[in-house]
Parts: sequence; C-alpha cells; structure tokens
Amino acid sequence: MDPVSLQLGTKNLWSLLVRLLSKDPQWLNAKVKFFLPKMDLSSRSKAEDATQGVMLQLNRLYTQGQATWQAFIHCVCMELDVPLDLEVPLLSTWGHGDGFPSQLETGEESQPESQLHHGESWGCGAGGGGLKRPHQSCGSSPRPKQCRKQQLGGYEELAKRYLQLLRSSAQQRYGSRTRRPGQPLAFHQAYIPPILQWSRATAPFNTQEGAILGDPKAEDGTEASILDLFNTKADKGPRVTVLLGKAGMGKTTLAHRLCQKWADGQLDRFQALFLFEFRQLNLITELLTLPQLLFDLYLSPEAGPDLVFQYLEENAKGVLLIFDGLDQALHPHSSKDTAGPEAPSPALALFSGLCKGTLLPGCWVLATSRPGKLPDCLPTEAAMVHMWGFDRPRVEEYVGHFFSNQPWQEAALAELRENRHLQSMCAVPAVCQVTCLCLYHLLPSSSPGQSAALLPTVTQNYVQLVSTLGPRGHPLPESLLGLSEVALRGLETGKVIFSVGDIPPPMMAFGAALGLLTSFCICTGPGHQETGYAFTHLSLQEFFAALHLMASPEVDKNALAHYVTLSSRWVLRTKARLGLLDHLPTFLAGLASRACCPFLSHVAQRDEVWVGARQAEVMQALRKLATRRLTGPKVVALCHCVGETQEPELASLMAQSLPCHLSFHNFPLTYADLASLNNILGHRNAPIQLDFEGCPLEPHCPEALAGCKQVENLSFKSRKCGDAFAEALSRSLPTMGSLKKLGLVGSKITAQGIGRLVQALPLCPQLEEVSFQDNQLKDGVLLNIVEVLLCLPRLQKLDLSRNSVSMSTLLCLTKVAITSPAVRMLQVREADLIFLLSPPTETAAELQGASDLQGNASQRKEAQSRSLALRLQQCQLRVHDVQELIAQLQEGPHLDKVDLSGNQLDNEGCRLMAEAAAQLDITRNLDLSDNGLSVDGVYGVLSAVSMCQTLAELHISLLRKTVVLTFALEQEEQGGIQERAALRDGLMRQMPCELPPHSTRIRLTHCGLQAKHLAQLCRALGGSCRLSHLDFSGNALGDEGAAQLAQLLPGLGTLQSLNLSENGLSLDSVFILTQCFSTLQWLFHLEVKLSCEVLSDQSLETLLNHLPWLPQLSLLQLSETRLSPRSPLMLADLFSLCPQVQKVDLRSLYHTTLRFRSSEEQKGEYCGRFTDCALSREHMEPLCWLLSKCEDLNQLDLSANLLGDDGLQCLLECLPQLPISASLDLSHNSISVEGALCLVKTLPSCPRVREASVNLGSEQSFWIHFSRQEEAGKTLRLSQCSFRPEHVPRLATGLNQALKPTALTLTQCCLGLKQLTVLLSLVRWPVGVFNLRVEEPWVGKAGVLALLEVCTQASGNITEISIAEAQQQLCLQLEFPRQENPEAVALRLAHCDLGTHHNLLVWQLMETCARLRQLSLSQVNLCDTSSLLLQSLLRSLSELKTFRLTCSCVRSEGLVHLTSGLSHCLHLEELDLSNNQFGEEGTRVLMGVLEGKCWLKRLDLSHLPLGGSILPMLTQRLRHMTLLQSLRLSHNQIGDTGAQLLAAVLPWLPELRKIDLSGNGIGPAGGVQLAESLSLCRHLEELMLGCNALGDATALGLAQGLPRHLRILHLPSSRLGPEGALSLSQALDGCPYVEEVSLAENSLARGIPQFCQGLPLLRRIDLVSCDIDDHTAKPLAASLLLCPALEEILLSWNVLGDEAAAELARVLPQMGRLKRMDLEKNRITACGAWLLAEGLAQGSGIQVIRLWNNPIPPDTVRRLQRQEPRLDFAFFDKQPKAPWGT
Repeated sequence: MDPVSLQLGTKNLWSLLVRLLSKDPQWLNAKVKFFLPKMDLSSRSKAEDATQGVMLQLNRLYTQGQATWQAFIHCVCMELDVPLDLEVPLLSTWGHGDGFPSQLETGEESQPESQLHHGESWGCGAGGGGLKRPHQSCGSSPRPKQCRKQQLGGYEELAKRYLQLLRSSAQQRYGSRTRRPGQPLAFHQAYIPPILQWSRATAPFNTQEGAILGDPKAEDGTEASILDLFNTKADKGPRVTVLLGKAGMGKTTLAHRLCQKWADGQLDRFQALFLFEFRQLNLITELLTLPQLLFDLYLSPEAGPDLVFQYLEENAKGVLLIFDGLDQALHPHSSKDTAGPEAPSPALALFSGLCKGTLLPGCWVLATSRPGKLPDCLPTEAAMVHMWGFDRPRVEEYVGHFFSNQPWQEAALAELRENRHLQSMCAVPAVCQVTCLCLYHLLPSSSPGQSAALLPTVTQNYVQLVSTLGPRGHPLPESLLGLSEVALRGLETGKVIFSVGDIPPPMMAFGAALGLLTSFCICTGPGHQETGYAFTHLSLQEFFAALHLMASPEVDKNALAHYVTLSSRWVLRTKARLGLLDHLPTFLAGLASRACCPFLSHVAQRDEVWVGARQAEVMQALRKLATRRLTGPKVVALCHCVGETQEPELASLMAQSLPCHLSFHNFPLTYADLASLNNILGHRNAPIQLDFEGCPLEPHCPEALAGCKQVENLSFKSRKCGDAFAEALSRSLPTMGSLKKLGLVGSKITAQGIGRLVQALPLCPQLEEVSFQDNQLKDGVLLNIVEVLLCLPRLQKLDLSRNSVSMSTLLCLTKVAITSPAVRMLQVREADLIFLLSPPTETAAELQGASDLQGNASQRKEAQSRSLALRLQQCQLRVHDVQELIAQLQEGPHLDKVDLSGNQLDNEGCRLMAEAAAQLDITRNLDLSDNGLSVDGVYGVLSAVSMCQTLAELHISLLRKTVVLTFALEQEEQGGIQERAALRDGLMRQMPCELPPHSTRIRLTHCGLQAKHLAQLCRALGGSCRLSHLDFSGNALGDEGAAQLAQLLPGLGTLQSLNLSENGLSLDSVFILTQCFSTLQWLFHLEVKLSCEVLSDQSLETLLNHLPWLPQLSLLQLSETRLSPRSPLMLADLFSLCPQVQKVDLRSLYHTTLRFRSSEEQKGEYCGRFTDCALSREHMEPLCWLLSKCEDLNQLDLSANLLGDDGLQCLLECLPQLPISASLDLSHNSISVEGALCLVKTLPSCPRVREASVNLGSEQSFWIHFSRQEEAGKTLRLSQCSFRPEHVPRLATGLNQALKPTALTLTQCCLGLKQLTVLLSLVRWPVGVFNLRVEEPWVGKAGVLALLEVCTQASGNITEISIAEAQQQLCLQLEFPRQENPEAVALRLAHCDLGTHHNLLVWQLMETCARLRQLSLSQVNLCDTSSLLLQSLLRSLSELKTFRLTCSCVRSEGLVHLTSGLSHCLHLEELDLSNNQFGEEGTRVLMGVLEGKCWLKRLDLSHLPLGGSILPMLTQRLRHMTLLQSLRLSHNQIGDTGAQLLAAVLPWLPELRKIDLSGNGIGPAGGVQLAESLSLCRHLEELMLGCNALGDATALGLAQGLPRHLRILHLPSSRLGPEGALSLSQALDGCPYVEEVSLAENSLARGIPQFCQGLPLLRRIDLVSCDIDDHTAKPLAASLLLCPALEEILLSWNVLGDEAAAELARVLPQMGRLKRMDLEKNRITACGAWLLAEGLAQGSGIQVIRLWNNPIPPDTVRRLQRQEPRLDFAFFDKQPKAPWGT
C-alpha cells in the first residue's frame, strides 16, 4: 500500500474507531486509566462533547508509543463487540509493529504533545497516586538566602497549600474507582479488616488482649482496630510499627486503606501521609535525600520546597510515612551510618534514618513485611503487629459485601458454610477474593453445592478464574502461555514490575481484559516517570509461572523436579529478602492434580498423555520429599503442596512418614497452615504428637484442627496466645477424640480464656494429661481448674506450675488432694505445682490383667488401699502452716510419702512433724531436709521418734541439710518382696546377715557432733527398743568421743552395725575400740578409716600385724597418710601374711585401702594396685617374688610408675611366675618402641596371656590380659608406636616365633605401604592363622586397587580382606601353609593374558586369594576400573562365603560388573549391601545377585530404596533361601504394604534367627500381620522392630507368640502404651535365653516390665524416655533384682526422683554383675544422689552411674565426685575402662 492510501486508510479507520468507542465511554475511561495511570480524567472539560473526548483520549494513547497503542487495539478487538470488517483492518493495521506510522494525521487531534498537556496536572505517586507539578529538583542544592527571606512571610501558607495538595491528590486517587464491566460493584467497595495481633510489649494502652479483632458487625467495623496501629506506648523516640503478614493477608490493601481514610479526614492526627512501595523504590538507582524522596518521587510543592520540608520537620509528629513490602527491599543497609543525615543515600538508608529518628525526628513510620529476618535498622522498641487474615465471621462478611445487591448472595454464603475446606482457603483474603470472583461466575449456571465442588484447591481457584474470565473467540491458549512466560521470566530475574516493552501487546491486552494485570506510574528517579505493569498479586504471577512450566513445550519435563523445592521460613534467616519462587512449588503441585489435566491439555494444545507425563514428574518429586525428615516450615509447605495435588496415596505416604513427634518452632502459622496439616493427618493411621513452641499463631487457628482424630498429644507454648486463641481451642478440643495430652504453656490467656477452656475440657473424657504451666493464673482460677479437671475420668497428670499461688491457696490445694479419691500425688516445689492421679478403675484392671472386678467390695478395698504422696518442697511453710497441714493429713488416706524439704519449719516444726509421723500412717518416708534444723533440734526429733513402731531409718546430716525418716513396709508387702527375691539364683552375692524385720537404723552423719553431745544423744536413743544400726560417720568425736562411746555402747542394746568413719580417730583409739568390740557379741562387720600426716614403716608394720586378729574387719582405709617408698613391698607381702585380705590399693604413697573378705566367704581372687608409687627396675624383682607367693592374683596395677624399658624387661622375664589371672596394667611408665618390641618377643613364652595392648601416644596405655588356662590364640594391639623401617623385620621375627594363631592390630604406627608389603612377605608360619589389622591415614587415600595390590605380596593364603576407607582400615587374614585351589588354578590359566598391568594384577590376586572366604568393602568409592577388577576376581573365588559392600558409592556401570561377578559366587552365605547410594534403578539391578543364592544365611539390605516393584522381587527370591538365618531390612520405608509382603514369606524361612525391620514406617496393620508370621519362626533369637508405629495391637500379637529362643527384643519408639508393654513383660517373664530388651521412647507410664520369675540371662534393659516416675520405682527395682545377670540399665530421660533413687540404691549392692546405670535427665536431687553414692560404695563392680542434667547443685556435684568418682555428671559419657578390682 502506498503512503497516500495508507494515510487515507488510517483516517477512515480512525473515524470508525472513534465512532465505535463513543458508544461505550465508560469502557474507554477504564482502558485509558489502565494504560495512562497518571492521567486525570476529571480534568477534562465538561463542555467538551463525547466525540471530542474520545478523540482526545485516543490521541493520548497513540502518543504513548507503539507498544501501548498495539496493546490497546488488541483490547478493543478482544473485549468489545467489533464487526469483523472493522476488526480485521484494526489488527492488520495497528495490531502489529509494521502498521505504526511515524505520525498520524487526524486533523486538529494531532496537536503537539506539549499543547495536549497544557494546563493539566500529572500524578506520579509511589502507587500511582498523588499529583506532581512540572519537575523541579528538591533538596539537591540550597536556595539563595535572598530567596528564602522573600518566602519567610508565606511560610505557613506554603505548607498549608502543600498539605491541601497532598490531601486532594489522595482524594483524587481513592475517591473514584472505575468499575470494569461484568464485575460486581462491591468488588471495589468491600473492605473487611483482617485480624491484627500485637507482639511483645508494644500493645496499645486500650488493648486488653493479644488480638485486635475489631467488631465485624459494627457500623464502621474497621476503624477501631486500624486506628490502634497508631496508639502504641512509644511516647518518645521513633514511633515505628511493623505489620507482619504472609502473602495474601492484605498488607498492601491495608496500606492503601489508611491512605483513603486519611484522605477522607478520618486520621486527623496526621497532617501529611506518604506511601512508598519498596518494589518501586528498588527501581531507583540514584542516591536520594529525604526531600527528594518526598517531593521529587511523591508530590512536589508548588513553591518553596525547603520551607515546606522545614515545616514537616517542625511538625513531624503529624507526619506518617508508610513503606510497603519491606521484605522486598534491595541494597541491604549497614547498621553503621557512614554519611550524615542530609547526605544522599539509598532508599533503605533513608528508611533507616526515619526509623532511628536521625531524619524527620518524631514522625510515624509504618512498614509492612512478610515474616522473616527484618533489617537491622529497625529499632528494638518498634511495635510488631501480626496480620492474620480472616476468621469465619470475616469471611462471611466479605462474601456478603462482595455479593451485596446481588441475587446470589445467599447462595454464595450457603456454598461457603457447607464446605469447610473452602472456608479454610478463604482465611487468606487474597484467595477469598479469587474465590468470590469464581463464585460470581459459577453460581448462575450451577446447582447448589456444585460451585464449591469446582474450587477444591487454591490452584483450581485460579484455574477457574482464568477459565471463566476468558473472552469468547480469543485464542486463549496462546495468550495464557505468553503471559505465563512473562511471569516465569520475571520471577527468575527478580522482577515483579514490568515496563510496556516487557509484555507483548496481545498478552498485555489479555491481562488487562481479564483484570490479571494492574498499572501505575513509577518514578525511577527525579524527573523520570513511566508506566509500570504488574500482576494484580504476586501469587497470581507465581501461578502463571507454574502454568508455563507445566504447559510450555519449551520446558523440558525433566527440569520440573528442580522447581519442586521447599524453603524454610524461620524467623531468623540469612537471605536479604524472601525469594520470589517460594510458592511456585505449591502451584506446580496443584497443576499436577488430575483435575487440572484437561485445562493443561487445552493450554498446551497437547494430549493428556503428554500432560500426564509432566504431572508424573512433579508427583515423583513430591513423593521423594514426602519420605524425608523435614523441618517444621518445610513440613507445612509440603502439606500445602500435597493438599493441592488431591492425591490420597501421596497424602497417605507423607502422613505415614511424619515422625510420631512433630515440632514447630519459632515461625508464624496461620489457620490455612494448620488446615493443610489437618488434611494430611487425616490420612495417617498412627497417632501423632504436635508441639508448637514460640510460634506466632493466628488467634483462631486451633479451629483448623477440629475433628483431627490422629493427634494424641497437643502442646502450645507461646506468649502470643491470648483469650481468642483459648476460645478457638475450646471449640476444637471436644472434637479431637484421640487427644490424651494437652499443653498450653507460657501464654497470655486470662481468667476469661481459661474459663472457656475449663468448660470445654469435661467434654474430653479421654484426656490423660493437662498442662497449664506459666500462664500467670491467680488463686481463684487455679482452684476452679483443679476442682473441674480432677473429675476427668482418665486424667493422670495436671500441671499448673509457674503460676501465682498463695499460701492459703496452697493449703486449699492440699485439702483437695487429700479429699479427692483419684489424686495419688501432689508435688509443689518452688514454681512447680503438679497433680498426679491414679488411672480409672477399669483401666487399672486392664493393665494388671484382671479379668473382672468384684463390684462395690473391690471399690471399697481400693479406697482403703489408696495412698497419697505429698511433696511441698521450698514452699516457705512455717510452724503454723504445718499445724494446719497435720490436721488435714490426720483425716486423710494412707500417705505414701511426705516431702516438706526446703521450707522454714526450724526445730519446732520438725519436731511436730516427727511426732505426728506415727499417727499419719506413712508407708515410705517423711523428708524434712533443709528446714533449719540445728543440733538442739536433733535431740527433739530423736525423742519424738523413739517410740515410733514403724520407723525403719532416721537419717540426719546437718552439713548436707538432710532429715529423712523412712518407715517400714507392711508385713504382707515386705513378705512379697522377700518371696520374689528368694527366687534369685547363685549369681547374686548374699549379704552376711539379713536384717531382722522392723529394725531401726539411726544415721547422724556430718552433724558436727562432738564428745560433749554423746551423753544426751545416747539418752535420746536409749528409748528406742529396736535400734539395730547406728551411724556417727563424718562427725568430730575424736579420741575422747571414741573412749566415751566405748563406755556407752552396752547401754544401747544389741546393735548390728556401728559406723564411726571420718571422726578423726587415731590408731590408738582404733585399738581401744577393737578391745571393746571384742566383748560385744553382735559385732560382725568392722570398717576402719584413719587419717594422719605420716605413718612410719614401724607403725605400718604394727598395724599390719594386728590385722589377723580382727576377723570382723572388712575395710581399712588410710586417707591422706604419707607412707615410705618401702611400703609397696610391705603391703605386697600382706597377701601371704593375712589370708582374709582381698584387695590392696596404694595410690601415690598417700591413699591406702585394704579390703577383707569375711570369715564366711571362701578364699578367692586377690587384687593389687600400686599406682604412682615411684616403682622402678630395682623394685621389680622383689615385688614379683612377693606377689608370686599369692595363690590367685586376679589383677595387678603398676601404672604411673618409673619402670621404663629396663623395668618392663625385668617384669616380663618374671611374668611366667606371677599367678595373674585377669589383667596387668603398666600404663604411664615411660615405655618406648623398644619396650613394645620386647613385649612381642616375650609373648610366646607366656602361654596364659590372651591379649596385650600398647599405646605409646598421649594415652600411654599398656595392658596385658590373662586367662586361667593356656590360651589357643593371642591378640596384640600396638598403637602410635612410630616404627621405623629397621623395626619391621624385628616385628616379623617376634611374630614368627608364635606357634599359635595371633591377631595383630597396628594403629598409626607409621607403617607405610612399603613397610606393610615387607611385613606381609616376612611373616611365615609352618601352620596357623594370622590376622592383621592396619589403621593408617594413607589407607583411606590409597584406593581399592592399591590395597589389593599389597595383598598379592602375602606369603600365605589370604582368606579374608576387609577395606574401610573412612576408618582408614585394612584387615587381612592369612592362612599357612600356602595351598592352591584347583578351580582357581584352572581359571588363572584361562586368564593368562598378562599384557596389561590390570591382567597381571588379576592373575596375582587369583593366586594369593585363591581361598578367599570373606571380602568386605566399606565406605569406598569404586571406580569402573576397580569394579571391573572385582568382576574378574569374584569369578575365581569359588570358596567365597561372605561379601560386604556398605556405605559406598558405585556407578551404574560398576553395579553391572559387581552383579556379573557375584552371580558366579554360588556358595555365598552372607551378603551385605546396606547403606549404599545405589538409587532405585541400581537396587533393581542388584536384585539379580540374589538369583540362585540358596545357601545364603545372612542378608543385609538396610537403608536401600526397596519401594515400588523392588520389594516383590526380593520377597520372591527370599522364598528359595530356606537356610537364611539373618535378615536385615531396616530403614527402607516399606510401610504396611511391604510388611504384609514379608509376613507372607516368613513361614518359608524355617531357620530364621535374626530379623531387623526397624524404621520402615510400619503401622498397626502391617505390624499385626508380622507378629502373626513371626510366631511361626520357632528359632528366632533377635527381633528388632523399633521406630515403627506398631502400637499395642502389635505388642499383644507378639506377646501371644513370642519365640521360645528369643535373646534380643528391640521395640524402641514403637508407639507402645502401658497395655502393650505389660503384655510383653508378662510374655517375657521367665524366658531363659533373653539377654537384651529395649522398650525406649514408648509411653509406658505404669506399664513398665514387672517380673515374677525374672530373666536369668538378661544383660541389658533400655527404658529411656518411657515416662517412668517414682510411683513405679519400687516394682521396677524388685523386677531388676530378679535379673541377676544385668550389666547395663538405661533409665535416662524419665521423671524419676529421689524415691526412685532410694529404691535403686537399695538394690545396687545386690546386683553383682551390674556395670552401668544411666539416670541422666531425670528429677533426682542431691538427696537421691547421696543415696546412690552410698549404694554404689557397696557395689564395687559398677563402673559408672550417669546423672547428667538432674537438679543437683554444682557444689554438691563436686563433693559427690570427690567421694565417689563413678558418679558421672558430665554431658559426654566418659565410657570408663573396666574398674580395678572386678
């Protein structure tokens, strides 16, 4: 077309376009406002006719540029009813780039732009609002002084005019909103205030509770809460408020709402308001001053900007600056200001100055942000307000406003009320708006209930929105794909604001027509303005980005998984701002739903198979995430993703993979978050515990958990929980039928909120534990809670700790505890206030296995047998309080224990309680410790208890503030324990004399008693007719007191024991007392502990000569007593002089301990310890001669002396004559490598030596272990011996002299690769087996090939190879003499091509390893060369029995090589492929190895992906392994389906002895079937099913068919309850082979194992974290006594207190084989620790008792450790070596 025709054509086209648009001026106004947001439509002259107005607006659009005009033309053709003969030329002429001429001739409409704009005002605010005068820079340079003087007169007038200009600008922007055609009017008018919640101590004066809920039904319902934002307590300094809310909560909407209210004059406290958005400020690259920010970027004054700014500074209290999107701020600002306040700075630096008060001091600053790490510039006193969106009334109000004056209002509300899931989605205001838009279009054409069914997820809301808004006849798929590409490109580049050139015109028109895009004026700097475009909400951009990924053929489907990631949203983050892709995975998951397949197929223009493949990629990525252990924020994010998919199978997989204890810490949670979590939990079989700590919680979010049947424990710990939260929780609790434990800790709930909860809790009869700790509750509220909740039928614990309790209320609570039949313990200690209750009658009957109850008679008996434990510790009780307490107790039930320690009773109060003890019927003890008792008070207590018939022990220690009265058990109870104890076999060492019943023990230890106190004490004691044990240890009686006591003893009656230790007695006093003792018939046990500075050889000899004449002596201790260097020889001779001596211990010539056996004990082993005694070579020969006279020297300890190599050599020469039967310790004796080589040389001449261990590093250990008979083999361990090359032949020579099998371990001995090769070639035996273990750093780096090459140099047949690179370890077993395997010879001859090094190495390995029976590779990285070598080698190993490849990395090609090689090993008996990184495909390849392995006995495939089709393959092959004895498949997440498959195959494995299925996500369904099948495995010895949610049903099944030969049972973290545990303990009771039981991390409570027959071989019992308390201590201790072989007891992380410690201390001396007891993280105090120390002193075989993290003061810890080092209070386990003397 020629230019003339083009011009004529466009003129005609222009006229037609003007005529068309004149018919719909409202539509044209909306489009002009969209493309020209800064244009003031109201400024057009009203006299102007319609046609002129249309032409003027078209001309303005046209002059904006080609892109804007093309987008507008596309809008015309897309949205208006344009005739076809007009649409075609419009699009062909102006719809493409080639149809845009340089100038359009339209007559007078084609005026120059300057003329068109004449007289107009242009606006350019941060959000597109506000008027701006023609540009003049403000604040860039100072005005001349003369000019200022001229303007001083108009100072206030200028400011007034500017403030009016600001308000009129805001009124113009917010005053009129143009409604798009087809939209309801309420779309622009409805505003419902969201929930606002104050954080920290920044609440306004008039806010009484944590949430500002407003009154949604008030006439003006929003203002009360919004105005409170500016009512903070900050009267001085910066007034800064930060509004925190997740995406879509309405933060930006609220910011604009504030502007609108200010424009309407409702925020009259502010004269000026400025609104900025950080997403727009990020576009400014220049540095700005504050005047430039306010005037150049927002609105400039007509004149005098400096004076206006001066006015703003002087009236800053009336200035409000709103900054929206603080989380999007770029250019992180340093907290250290380097420039002055008036210097140009980045926008964030200006924000910082405003917050800190260095700029515009006194102004108000409001910032909005998503939760996350906020900039450092915010002051600490800034008010934090959480924005939580809508609750149900707000949702309904919003919908009602949206559909006001619409016929579908009631229908929309009905849809909402009937669909709870739709309500939960609408809790997010942005989603609520989208939902309303969808309903607006769906309701007219849908039947009731159908519309909501089309909106099941957030993603499908957006899908419906796009589908229903799309214009007819438009190529929707192309437009959607084009717009989605813009969205994704923006997110990936961090762009949320687009220029007109970023979006193609058709896409711009499409976005404008559907309301998907919004426009506004942006300023990129002073004087630089342009139109910006953005998606109406960031979530919409994320939806379109996800749509592009799913529907665009340009995106590879394999790349989709990279976008399915989860981001943590912790409060403290390291990222400068939130990522823009955070919610993209949620929309990807939503689009992966099957319901979205037709939509995606339409958009992509592909079939559903193509779409389904892409959806499958996303689903597979989600499946992988569903089985991982995730942090709390990622769990929530994944719940949203999985919920969007609408896939029940995926939801079930995630639900079953969640841990049984799910914790959420320190990040915000909304109603929608908990609703998504509840949705997932609905697919879970096992119960779960939810723990929310420190999380800001939406006030009504507990309503989202309504109806959740899986939650068993629910705990909230947050100061942000208020009355609204409590009210919402009270509505949900009655619907949670499985809830057993409820915790509401550290909240701000008042009496009103607690009252609502208390009213709701009686509707939860299944509750077992309730905690209202730290809620600032007062007396009346506490009493109300106790009275109501104690009536719950199953309640076992009520915790009201850390609240405010007065003394009068405390006594009221004790009365309630005494009178309430269910209470069994009331514990009050400082801030603690805990009620423990008995289980209901029917539950108790079930737990005890009773078949029925005996009606009212049984109930009466139960009431009579009820006992109450009362603990009122550190409550400031005084004498008058005790008098009232005694009156209460005298009317109460039997008392199990009364603990009044730590109060202020003084002497009188203690005496009153001691007097009342006889009438109170206390069955255990009365604790009056730490009550200010003095020596004078001791007399009163002794007199008060002298005639108490039930007193078993009185222990008073004034130094340790201990006063404890222990009472005797009832006869029938004591008899029952004695009857059970009589069943113990000979493994238990009996005490010399059993205590007669009802004997009294009086212990007055560490009371500072002197000789002058003895007469009065003995008078007080004389009244007791049953005194049998008297302990005066730790006092200051001295020689005078000893003499006086010798005279008083006969008057005290028949004593059974008397302890006078630590009383400063001299040797003479001891002799005097022994003469007195010789006349007493009752003496059978004597301990003597002396202390003096120096004891000469003569005195020592005199003392030793007296020993044979004291048959009652059991202990002689000389502490802090210096002996001579000759004393070790004198003490060594004692073994032959005094036959009853059992142990001699001399340390540093300063501490001496002699232990003697009683006359009833048979002669046995002797132990000698002479450490740090300066023994050298000259002492060795006489010492050895003296010790050789001992018949049986069990242990000899000569560590920390001065032997050196010479002394060692002398000792080794005498070694064959020493009768040592257990161990010899020579550590820390300055021994060198020469000494180690001497040991190697000497070993062959010592036939009874079984093991020697030498470490010459910093540890300096040297141990030799013996046996009573001649040993068949020896073990030698050498560590850090620094061998040089010349030492290797000497080492080999010593080894060659050994005629018996020897095992040698060389750890960090500087033995290099070359030296190892030499050693292997030099070790040659006529016959025998040599085991070599090398641990050197180079082993981990050499690689498999190099280590195998070393093996070729061995002189014998290598039968075992083990390589562990991470442990830097190589283990070999050599067999002598070397023999050939005929099959290997044939294979080697067939493999005779030696042309390459690889083939030569294979040939040599075939020769050396012809008889290889075991090959183990751990933590290796197998390259293809190594795997190829192994393939060749494995084919030749006809005798290979064991192959292990664990924790290693192998490529797929290498797996093929291994599979090929192992397929030739037909006689394999053990195959271990656990903990490898094979992947699903690699594991499937390796399943081929199992083909034909009918001889396999042990199979380990733990930590491998056995899901999908792999497990059926495995079970099919298992059917043919009839010889299988051990099967380990732990941590494979096989679930119930896999468990059922295995259950079907177990009967085919008759020889099975060990099975490990731990950590497999097995629930009760799979567990019950497994239990049924396991009962058929008659030879099963080890059963490990821990870390599965098996439940009591599985435990009952196991108990019914427990294998007869069971040795090990592991069921930790198996969701067992008391019923299941008791059934198992009853089934285990009497099992003769059980050695180890683990029930850790199960809620056993009163279901602890209780044995009647006991387990004779049980070595280890693990009851960690089982909720075991003092109530079960006695039966537990009795059960442990019936297990005489116990070596290790684990009871850590329970709630055991001093009562349990006392019971355990009582049985410790009787547990002869016990080595270790773990009691860490319990509630044992100093009193219990002292009891354990005393019990430990009588049990010499115990190595350690762990007591870390018990409430014991540090000074007490130090004293305890000095007295008993085996008490371990450290965080790390010391793992002590075997104790001396065992």
